[in-house]
Amino acid sequence: MEQPLRVGIVGCGNISDIYLRNLEKFEETAVVAVTDLDAGKAQVAARDYGVEVEPDVASLLARSDVDLVLNLTVPAAHFEVSLRALESGKHVYSEKPLVLTVAEGNALVDLAEKNRLLLGCAPDTVLGAGIQTCVALVDRGEIGEVVGANAFMLCAGHESWHPSPEFYYRPGGGPLFDMGPYYLAALFFLLGEVDEVCGLHRATFPTRTITSQPLAGAVIQVETPTHIALTMHHVSGAISSLTTSFDVQASLLPPIELYGTEGTLLVPDPNTFGGPVRLKRKGAPDWVDVELEFEFAENSRGLGVRDMAIALREGRDPEVSGELALQALEIMESVLSD
Repeated sequence: MEQPLRVGIVGCGNISDIYLRNLEKFEETAVVAVTDLDAGKAQVAARDYGVEVEPDVASLLARSDVDLVLNLTVPAAHFEVSLRALESGKHVYSEKPLVLTVAEGNALVDLAEKNRLLLGCAPDTVLGAGIQTCVALVDRGEIGEVVGANAFMLCAGHESWHPSPEFYYRPGGGPLFDMGPYYLAALFFLLGEVDEVCGLHRATFPTRTITSQPLAGAVIQVETPTHIALTMHHVSGAISSLTTSFDVQASLLPPIELYGTEGTLLVPDPNTFGGPVRLKRKGAPDWVDVELEFEFAENSRGLGVRDMAIALREGRDPEVSGELALQALEIMESVLSD
């Protein structure tokens, strides 16, 4: 058995627990150390998962037994942490978004290539059973030639449940940067690269009042668009649209519908790893539920890190690469800068 990829985690916030749980379970990966600006959070993670704590990023990067840095910091810190890791000779896997600007993204991609390191980025939900089953159906021609797709991420925002939702309404937040990467990655996997994009956006409410604890009653000044609609032309010829919003009180629209000349495919929520996958073929009277064809239908965050470990062994690029994340960033930045 080959030695697992040894991982050091920077950032022990809400999402770190599922990463720690899964990376401990995968035979291809092993977490060796964690660090966080809040030492207490790092200590809890270390205690729960039997790993070591480092007092700061520099100490973690100095460890010779860290092969890859998993960057789970807030988006505003992604660039600095990932840059330092690449400069230290570590492979990097970052939570989404990769960074906040295309210029920063290009810098990371170029540095990784220069230093012959792998750079990967969430979301890795596209590696789960649901999206992979949809990709297989499309590749087999189950819906014929793909014409286009509609995708929707519509909600009323996060201030009613998140303990500290301010950053969702700051630059680098908003529904497109928060959730858009899931939908864009799924559309890339299903329809291919994008060569043209246009979009519109607005911020409906100038302020948001937090109703969740512990900050209930605090008022957030909204500094980023909160309702964004964009249309994309894919190199394959397909046309897709994506609407993301924190301004919608209720909706029955599906996450993603894929339209082909021979049928329509209902794609599951790209923020999850499983189903349901539903298909209605041309001329068929009813929709049918499609059995998932692949493993990892449960919450498998960390699959992207596992894939990087396998990619290193096989000498290939990771499935959810920095380049793929940069494509999403280019789309998001171009729409929000208009």
